[in-house]
Amino acid sequence: MPQTYRPLQAALWMCGSITSFSAMAVAGRYVSQVHSTFEIMAFRSLVGLFIVLALGAASRRLGEIRRERLKQHFFRNLFHFTGQNLWFFALASIPLAQVFALEFTTPIWVIVLSFVFLGERLTGSRILAAGLGFLGILVVARPDFGALEPGLITAAIAAVFFAATIIMTKALTRHESIVSILFWLTGFQLCFGVVALVLAGSVTWPTVTTLPWLMVIGATGLMAHYCLTTALSLAPASFVMPIDFARLPLIVIVGAILFGEKADAFILLGGGIIILANWINLRGGKPVAAATTT
Repeated sequence: MPQTYRPLQAALWMCGSITSFSAMAVAGRYVSQVHSTFEIMAFRSLVGLFIVLALGAASRRLGEIRRERLKQHFFRNLFHFTGQNLWFFALASIPLAQVFALEFTTPIWVIVLSFVFLGERLTGSRILAAGLGFLGILVVARPDFGALEPGLITAAIAAVFFAATIIMTKALTRHESIVSILFWLTGFQLCFGVVALVLAGSVTWPTVTTLPWLMVIGATGLMAHYCLTTALSLAPASFVMPIDFARLPLIVIVGAILFGEKADAFILLGGGIIILANWINLRGGKPVAAATTT
């Protein structure tokens, strides 16, 4: 049936995604000095798979899990697994604001790729919103591109993989339920994580200190994807993703409070630009492409 376009509901779901991704970043920072990115991803996927199966069974929705598009699920999750490992590596290497600043090139890639692969029109308001949002990000984070540390490089590459993942997710929402998408997300990535750990040859098992944080990563990671996937099912990708710009001012404040990372007046200026970008995107949002979903 035709996809219902609900921009306000999509924006609210993105608020949940922003909160969840930010909480996952904080938990990831706390465990990154003990666990490798492969370990974090494996434990995260294990916790997420358990939650999906438990909630799916409780709501009697496990029957929605479908196998017709395993190839699409495989490549979507391979791209996401790669991007997420790069993201966790960057998280342990550079300030949170820089990680998020580079990650926020993702919506720029999404707007372009959604035009190429999903047939979504590039309206003037979306192009303006993306441009202003990215400008605000640079004002807030001011990443030093003159010193290309490994963390900066991996965060930048992760953004490309995340953009491809979002495009694939949007395509899947036309045919698959959110339960099915999340099941294959956690299932495939658990398999990828186990294979990576076997190849690595060693595992650092969770401790009393790290286990709660790993559980937070698993729960918030799953919730973030649930919120994001729901938002993508309610509005085009090029409308949904610029809303995510609001995550940067939040993580800058969190980084300053929890980790003593520098915050200054540029946060207010950049945050204002980001809010303006989101307002333009929300005001200019309207259905731009017919899509179907179950």
